[in-house]
Amino acid sequence: MLMQYAADIKKTPRSFLPVHFVISDWDSLAPFFLALYERTINTVQELEQWLRDASELEAVISEDACWRQIKMTCDTENKTLEESFNYFMLELQPRIQPWSDKLNRKLVSSPYVKELPPDQYATFLRNVRKQIDLYREINVPIQAELSVLQQQFGVIAGKMTIQVKGQEYTLQQAAKFLEDEDRSLREQVYRQIAARRYQDHEALDQLFDQLIQKRDQLARNAGMDNYRTYRFLELGRFDYDKAMCEQFHQAVKEQVMPLVNEIYLQKKQRLGLDTLRPWDIEAEPMGTTPLRPFRDGKELTEKSIACLRKLHPFFGDCIETMRKKGHLDLESRKGKAPGGYNCPLAETGAPFIFMNAAGTLDDVTTMVHEGGHAVHSFLTHGLPLTGFKEYPTEIAEVASMSMELFTMDHWDVFFSDPTELQRAKEQQLERVITIFPWIATIDKFQHWLYEHPGSNAVTRNEVWLSILNEFSSSVIDFSGLEDYRAYQWQRQLHLFEVPFYYIEYGIAQLGAIGLWQQYHQDPVSALANYTKALSLGGTKTLPALFAAAGLPFDFSADRIRALMQFVQSCWRQIRNDSNR
Repeated sequence: MLMQYAADIKKTPRSFLPVHFVISDWDSLAPFFLALYERTINTVQELEQWLRDASELEAVISEDACWRQIKMTCDTENKTLEESFNYFMLELQPRIQPWSDKLNRKLVSSPYVKELPPDQYATFLRNVRKQIDLYREINVPIQAELSVLQQQFGVIAGKMTIQVKGQEYTLQQAAKFLEDEDRSLREQVYRQIAARRYQDHEALDQLFDQLIQKRDQLARNAGMDNYRTYRFLELGRFDYDKAMCEQFHQAVKEQVMPLVNEIYLQKKQRLGLDTLRPWDIEAEPMGTTPLRPFRDGKELTEKSIACLRKLHPFFGDCIETMRKKGHLDLESRKGKAPGGYNCPLAETGAPFIFMNAAGTLDDVTTMVHEGGHAVHSFLTHGLPLTGFKEYPTEIAEVASMSMELFTMDHWDVFFSDPTELQRAKEQQLERVITIFPWIATIDKFQHWLYEHPGSNAVTRNEVWLSILNEFSSSVIDFSGLEDYRAYQWQRQLHLFEVPFYYIEYGIAQLGAIGLWQQYHQDPVSALANYTKALSLGGTKTLPALFAAAGLPFDFSADRIRALMQFVQSCWRQIRNDSNR
């Protein structure tokens, strides 16, 4: 099935906007909105052409905004780039939103909307009606302010560096020392990173207070009881609710934490320690060289392309296309925003991957993770409407997390030594398991935050510590680190930039493990299911997208238990092989 896909992605041709049109100001955009709004529609065919023209306008606007954000996150110290981004969010977006609402209302009020094929348009129209339900003119300036405020997290975090052995490192670069065999160095670096984050805790607290207040106001203005209700609708979470999230939290506690404790207990024994401390989690026994799968961004790119091509040529070709277009910024540096992302570009098609690589195994998994997102972008670019490409975030993370697991058999590209390859696979499966408690922690904390929007920083940190301890391993000794741990939530950019986006990783990890199970049984069929589901974009409901991938949409305790048992058996097999 994959043979039908090609990575020689092409820019969507324009038929409504001039070929060389570039957004400069609102006056340059306004005539296109007006023309769409005033157009007479007399047949269903004319309605579909109107939708294609509106989609073209939407794609041009979306890509312009994306490039402004990409450039700013690549260089947070460049004031011109920051001003360009802020101009779009404060001057253009507040004018675009009311017109988008007018066009949405024009669409749903058309008598011909009932003649649109439901198998193509049902979920798209559901999303349009959702946008109409959420829109309030009073919220437009608040949303503009939020768009700017949310980026301040990257500005603050992008300046964070520490000195190790007389050299300056970003926090992402310094994290590689947590794998060093020298325990005293690991502790020193761990405490330096924590102290550097703590140094800006008041600024981040103040920023977060503003975000919470404005998000709560959005919800109140829309007539909703809290921001969670608003945000779940905004994210299109039609298929699960708070109760199902709580079910997930409980299942993680019951089904995953015992495995996490087993992993850390074995780590403690391998290191020969009486007490396992947080700076020991990434370490290897004395005499074991930390895994260093690549030297720089160029080598990471080349090896990632080779790895993905071994899985399937199409996957590697996607990254090669991005490399040729200059759509990769992979290495960590001072002044660059933290984190990593794949940014789809709605008109030209080939997305942009941004990350902060420092030469570790984590960077390999981040790269193939973002590579999975990129493949998703390639697979959906040919869909006729921009709205069809707006797939649920949960299936987006299935795309990325599945790729982490699919590629493991081809990590010999990064690790030519079979022993190192075994260690890399073992560590990856450990992270597949140990990420669940952090997902549950962040998600449970967010529910509390927006149920108590008026809480002060002291109460917020107390609740955070309570939830964090609930999902922390009893094997690890955190004593003496309470001050740092109280602010550990501030390292999670999602809380600042994309609220309530985190449970997706848990749901998607379950889907990814399910696809990996399929891959063990029949690799060709598993990859066919994977690409089939991703190529549907947002044209189907979330449960239907899971079904297309051959997966149940189920995150009950029984389902989590079964998947954890599978991962555990694979992890133990790798450990047994490495001990022979």
